[in-house]
Parts: sequence; C-alpha cells; structure tokens
Amino acid sequence: MADRIWVKDPIAVLAEGAERGVVVEDGRIAELVGKGAEPSHPVHGVFDASRHVVTPGLVNTHHHMFQTLTRAHPAAINKELFPWLQALFPIWAKNVNPENFRLATRLALTELLISGCTTASDHQYLYPPGLEEAMDIQAEEAGRLGVRMTLTRGSLNLTEEEGGNANAGAVQDTDAILADCERVIARYHDASDGAMLQVALAPCAPFNVTKRLMVETAALAERCNCHMHTHLAETRDEIDYCQHHFGYRPVDYLEEVGWLTSRAWLAHGIHFNDDEVARLGKAGVGVSHCPTSNMVLASGQCRTKELEAAGSPVGLGVDGSASNDNSNLIEAVRHALMIGRLTYNAESVTHLDAFRWATGGSANCLGRKDIGAIAVGKQADMAFYTLDELRFSGAGDPLAALVLCGAYKADRVMVKGDWKIVDGVPPGVDLAELRYEHGRVAKKFLEAV
Repeated sequence: MADRIWVKDPIAVLAEGAERGVVVEDGRIAELVGKGAEPSHPVHGVFDASRHVVTPGLVNTHHHMFQTLTRAHPAAINKELFPWLQALFPIWAKNVNPENFRLATRLALTELLISGCTTASDHQYLYPPGLEEAMDIQAEEAGRLGVRMTLTRGSLNLTEEEGGNANAGAVQDTDAILADCERVIARYHDASDGAMLQVALAPCAPFNVTKRLMVETAALAERCNCHMHTHLAETRDEIDYCQHHFGYRPVDYLEEVGWLTSRAWLAHGIHFNDDEVARLGKAGVGVSHCPTSNMVLASGQCRTKELEAAGSPVGLGVDGSASNDNSNLIEAVRHALMIGRLTYNAESVTHLDAFRWATGGSANCLGRKDIGAIAVGKQADMAFYTLDELRFSGAGDPLAALVLCGAYKADRVMVKGDWKIVDGVPPGVDLAELRYEHGRVAKKFLEAV
C-alpha cells in the first residue's frame, strides 16, 4: 500500500466522526474524515469503500484451535462440558501431533481472518509428547497469515488419578511447564505498541491444574509483565468441584492463588454471584464471553452487563471448534446479541454492545490499548463487510444489519495497514488445499471413536 491511504466513503463505519472514512498511514489510523470533509493533508492513494461497512478488526479472546480436528465428533455431541471432556480428552491426547496441530491452527486462523478477526488468542493447553513446540508452530502460522496473536501458553498437570480430569497422556510436569513459559516469553513476547505477537500464561482450569502451578504462573506473569488466562465458573459442575476440593467457590480460589488482578482474564465466567461480580470488577479481571459454546454445551448465560458495570472488561471468544463448532467471530457477535437479549431484554443489549465486546472489550482483556477501535493513533486493523447478499436486502441500519441479518464473512480485512483478506479470501492461501489436508488428518480422530 502507498504511504497515506484514504479509505473513502464507506456505507457506514463503526467510529465517531468518520462518515467520509479513514486515513491510514504507516500501519496506523492517521485521521478520521468527517461528514462533508476531505483529508487534512494530501493522500497517496484512495480505496473506494462505497460498498463496505467498516468495523474495527474483531479480537478473539478465547479459542482451542486444535479442536477443529474434532468438530461434531460422534463421541461428544449432545453432551455438557464434563462428559464432553471425558469423551474427547483421550482422543486428543492420543492423536494430536505437530503435523495436524499445524493444520488445525492454520485452518482456525484462516477462518477467523475471513470472519473479520485481526487479533487472535488461542488457549493451547494440550501438550502430549511431541507437541512441546506448539507455541512456535502457532507463531509461525500467525506470521504466515499476518494475523496478530497472543500466544496463550496453556497447561495441564492434574490427571483423573490425582483428582482432576485431565488425561494422563496430555499433562506436563510443573517445572517443565514453567520453564517453557519462560522460554516462550523470552522469544515471543513483544510489549511494544503495534506488536504482532504477545504471550499470555494460561493454566487450563481449577479441575485440571494444581494450585502450585497457578501461584507460580501469577508470579512469573508479574515478573515478565504479561497477562494470564484460565477457565473459570463455566459450569455448575465446576462450582461443585471447587467447593468439594477446596472448600470454597471459584472466585475465592482465584484470590487465594493470586489471580484477582487486572492481568487476568477468564474464559466463560458464567456462574458468579453478585458479590463475586463486584470483586472481579473491583480488581479489573476480564471475562471472555463465549456465547456459542455456552449455548452448545448448555453451560449457562454470562452476566455481561453486571460484569461491565462492576468494572470488568468483557470480551468475546469463539471458544474451541469442537464446542462451537467453527471459528467465526462475526457469527459470535450475533450470538452474543441474541443470548444477551434473552438474558436481559431487547433494550438492554444492542448490536453496539456486541460489537464493543468483540473489539474494545476484547482488546482490554488482552491488555492492549493499541487495537480494538477505529481512532487516531490506533493500529489500522479493520474489517470491511458488504451488504450485497440477499440476506441484507431491505436493511435500514447498516451496522445493525451485519448482526441482525447474519454477516458471516468479510470482503476485505486490513491488519497494520496491509490487506490480509481481498475479495473474501487470504491472498496466497489455497483454501481447497487447506480443506483437503485438514480433512485428511482429521479422519484419524473419527477412527478413534
């Protein structure tokens, strides 16, 4: 792209004072062009956005990309979380390897990008023997596609035999986990503005990691200035597990292990009572709302409005592609609106709320101030959607139409000022070949039933 580009005259743009578009310069938003205005300085090129509705690039705060290999798996469909995990853990532990993990990551990142997602975070907690370089694989795949990524170094170290629910074939020694966390941070964590890769540390959940791992992870994150992530309060079974094994509820557990901090963001965060919501908000703990997975597994309804009001950043996640079962973040925006209205009412949750969760809210969960909005100085990460399909015919409000009429793909996506999706596809990626190769390796997971 030229040095200074005017994204000119979109149908609508999710930003205040940008009716005539946005000027991009050196990978950043340099100027918003208001109604009736022209750019204040000369531009080197113009992109005609008159067919497009423009939003900030969507930000995904929770995923399990390896699970694209077990979508709609016969052993796991029509189950809630704990029996679903019991069915799939042994299959994952025995079959995930570097080759199929790379393809799973590539497929998930490509899906996300096509949906309008420009920044992804994958909670990669599964480490069977041979997959020790999972973070390196994901860093390579994110770089190949040009997607920003938080490499979320997850972990398991508490098996069924030890009172947890992790499969013995997928756990690691605590010291090995912490050593690799330090390695990944040293190699990939870039805290600078505009970073393409950052690192977060992510023990999986109270029911499959030890307290020691949680405590030492918190200390390491503090020392290395990075964020932390874990599942919490996703199901009532988890509440019962914490009360039975620890003698208290999940938020008390979070406080005991040193995670009641704004460095932390939690996946799901469904079953919090009023006092817990207040405590989380006061500490600035973020919550990744995963509406699609929550509905598929019948886990419950996140208290998004109360959490935000209390002070917690609320972001959006697609969750694992075996509990969604896809990697489409604009679809999750729609699901967040629908489940939000069912939880509250039609006036309390709007399409703008759902977009906020998927953009600025998600960016706040990841601890990023440089993305998540179309504003001067922010990174030039934007998604461009058309309204050409039949589903949009007759729509009055273009931004609301993306959500209410069910947009499912972007026509163009820009990351750091560069086009990463053009005419609905990533340049240089053979989607048919990717589909074939991923499907080929996924067949082994079906044979494992």
